[in-house]
Amino acid sequence: MFDDRELGVYKRRLEALRQELTHLKQTGDEAARIVELDQTSVGRLSRMDALQGQAMSQERGRRREIELRRIAAALQRIEQGDYGHCVSCNEPIARKRLDFDPVAAQCIACAEQAEQGRR
Repeated sequence: MFDDRELGVYKRRLEALRQELTHLKQTGDEAARIVELDQTSVGRLSRMDALQGQAMSQERGRRREIELRRIAAALQRIEQGDYGHCVSCNEPIARKRLDFDPVAAQCIACAEQAEQGRR
């Protein structure tokens, strides 16, 4: 489906995404740290804000981890020669879909079917 040059372009995009997410993970770890109970330095509302910020940071971290796993899986599919084929039906994934989302593992039809199954 793809020649070596095209696969190289996708691989570089995926590696750049992985590097960016890894950097964000390192900077986000500080924001997700445990909120201290010291009420003398932080008022009750400020503490609530800090807890909310911590929860949001933890959720962003969880989503980054999911995306990093998706990137690793896409890179593995490149190495195995399966990149660009749907993991469900083995049909080619539209090039426009991969250009938009290089970690896409399913064609549109299978992705829609999977989404309907989750509802």
